[in-house]
Amino acid sequence: MIDRSHPLSLTHQAEVLGISRGSAYYLPVPVSAGDLALMRRIDELHLEHPFAGARMLRDFLWQEGINVGRKHIGTLMRKMGIEALYRKPNLSRKNARHKIYPYLLRGLAIDRTNQVWAMDITYIPMAKGFVYLAAVLDWHSRRVLSWRVSITMHTDFCIEAVEEAIARYGKPEIFNTDQGSQFTSKEFTDLLKENGIAISMDGKGCWRDNVFVERLWKSVKYEEVYLHAYDSVSHARNSLKRYFEFYNAKRPHNSLDRKTPDQVYFNQPLPMPKAA
Repeated sequence: MIDRSHPLSLTHQAEVLGISRGSAYYLPVPVSAGDLALMRRIDELHLEHPFAGARMLRDFLWQEGINVGRKHIGTLMRKMGIEALYRKPNLSRKNARHKIYPYLLRGLAIDRTNQVWAMDITYIPMAKGFVYLAAVLDWHSRRVLSWRVSITMHTDFCIEAVEEAIARYGKPEIFNTDQGSQFTSKEFTDLLKENGIAISMDGKGCWRDNVFVERLWKSVKYEEVYLHAYDSVSHARNSLKRYFEFYNAKRPHNSLDRKTPDQVYFNQPLPMPKAA
């Protein structure tokens, strides 16, 4: 897709293709088919047992007849960006030079749309390879406001998702993330500051602080990703687009009194049931 010999700059080519700017400069390192299959299974086990570290995951895999060492599992977990629950599963690594902002949601009643937005990144397996998915979620309605797929974890694709959400839906009062380097970077926090948005960051080990995004990832993977073997980045992007349209407009949530995120976000009434 990207032609490095073309007179059009890589940044402009990325914009035309609809991929993040950082992806255009990244040369992927191939991952073996065996490791890709192992990473997918680790991802599945992590969703079911988020408290499991490399040792416990090794034991689970041994029970399934997969002979793999703890250190190799740890290496793959770092590549995927997941950690055991007691250290909060996340895909973004903390940068000691970046400013950390306080957590603003403790004890806060979140009772309206655009009061709090949250963002996170997750690993998405494909038939050959993998990508990363970032999404912006309205906390009150659970609506996915914007999302981006990238082959790297550069800050660019996170910024692009936030810029789209702001352009389409306005500004939240508070924006909550974990302490990953993408979200603590000057480029990311400056975007929020320029729009007058209060910045909130989860405390270390406080995995429940972003629990609604974690629930979104579980829904995305069990209802979409694990049912398909994406054969390309464009295949993954198109399938995820259809899923998020379904998730927002059609999928009822028990926590929303069986309403869809769209119905709550846009304050739409439930349709009256037809008489039998």
